[in-house]
Amino acid sequence: MMKHFQVASQIPAGVGSYTATEAARLLRTSPRNISRWLGGYVYRRAGEERHIPPLWRSQLSMVDDHLEIGFRDLIELRFVKAFTDAGVGLLAIRNCLEYARECANDDRPFSTRLFQTDGRTIFLESIERSGETRLLDLKQRQYAFRQVIERTFKDLDIEDDAVARWRPYNGKQSIVIDPQRAFGQPIASKYGVPTIALAQAVEAEGSVEDVARQFEVAPSVVRDAIRFEESLKSAA
Repeated sequence: MMKHFQVASQIPAGVGSYTATEAARLLRTSPRNISRWLGGYVYRRAGEERHIPPLWRSQLSMVDDHLEIGFRDLIELRFVKAFTDAGVGLLAIRNCLEYARECANDDRPFSTRLFQTDGRTIFLESIERSGETRLLDLKQRQYAFRQVIERTFKDLDIEDDAVARWRPYNGKQSIVIDPQRAFGQPIASKYGVPTIALAQAVEAEGSVEDVARQFEVAPSVVRDAIRFEESLKSAA
């Protein structure tokens, strides 16, 4: 998941950078979903070609015609996946995004403090305003939507009214995704070593203790890195 230097050097500081494949791996979904949500797509119905725009424009420019995604994009996509997993359709999500942008005054409203506190209300008001109440059973979805927001924000750290970090391994402090560090790749939070480097080193060396000494990282953190990387593989 590490970037080539020539690509990473073009990334604005503190934004983070992920390909569609990297984002899909972290979010436990398919690269196709990421590309559709952030790149838009085309389909045909009754012989007519229809273009569906992206849910929003990425923080980063395309690189060699490939989608590049920033950290805030990654967190927004995490919410999109959580909502779709809960049975919310993309049209309802798009309506919610548009209304939430107005409420939060932010192009990426799902990853804001306002959405953490008022997301359920924003969602229901956006559906009512759009007149698309037929899209989903609101009585059944209200509770599920609130649960999605509470569960998804549980392992996110907010600063200056927006998500600043993600603790992706069961919310533990040992591993962090922070756009200010290592271009937003998962690292051992106290030590700054990429989790994939620790996991691969153990695979090569065969000893958690040897790798812990080599990288000057606590053995418990090396074990967390291994389990985290294995969880990403098992979800692929």
